[in-house]
Amino acid sequence: MIQGLIFDMDGLLLDTEKYYFRYWMQSAAEFGFSMKPRHALAIRSLCAKYAERYLKRELGEDFDYHAVRARRRVLIQEAMEQFGIQLKPGVRELLAWCRENDVLTAVATATPTENAKIHLERVGLKDCFSVIVGGDSIENGKPCPDIYRKAAAVLSLPTENCLALEDSPNGILAAFSAGCNPVMVPDLTEPDEMLKPLLYAWVPTLMDVIGLIEEERSR
Repeated sequence: MIQGLIFDMDGLLLDTEKYYFRYWMQSAAEFGFSMKPRHALAIRSLCAKYAERYLKRELGEDFDYHAVRARRRVLIQEAMEQFGIQLKPGVRELLAWCRENDVLTAVATATPTENAKIHLERVGLKDCFSVIVGGDSIENGKPCPDIYRKAAAVLSLPTENCLALEDSPNGILAAFSAGCNPVMVPDLTEPDEMLKPLLYAWVPTLMDVIGLIEEERSR
């Protein structure tokens, strides 16, 4: 029985993954590195220690990950101030359905906890979740399972009783390894043939998650 939903944040709740994609490449270029779209896509939801290793391997050991990331943060903040933060389709409808049907909700994001709370507060979502687990609150970030295990534990639910809603391969790997039921709601990429076997489901929007749970409850 599905009793809880654990949400990724960027690209899943908030339409912000496009900023990360764009400004990783722009920031890297300012430091003299030619980051390609595939590099920016590969590090979605990837925790810093793994992202740094990957980018140094791809772009060279002199790639200054922390300086590039700090500049990327400035660029993203400027973009958010200018353009705002939009929600992905179906967010409010799904959260309202969860409240009405006693389904617990949590956020599990690679973003630091306080930053995540600020972003969610800004769009009026912070109080919709029982817990917000940021990447700074666990030892091993995505694609390791720690963050999903912690979110489920705080909800006092077994991971197998949770749907994990994700838009990125690294997030799906984390959820699957934790024993959750991974549901992919694609943002910048669709699931490939290697990822599809890990999925409980693959749906176009968060609104479609309601049907998944209702179907499961009717069995």
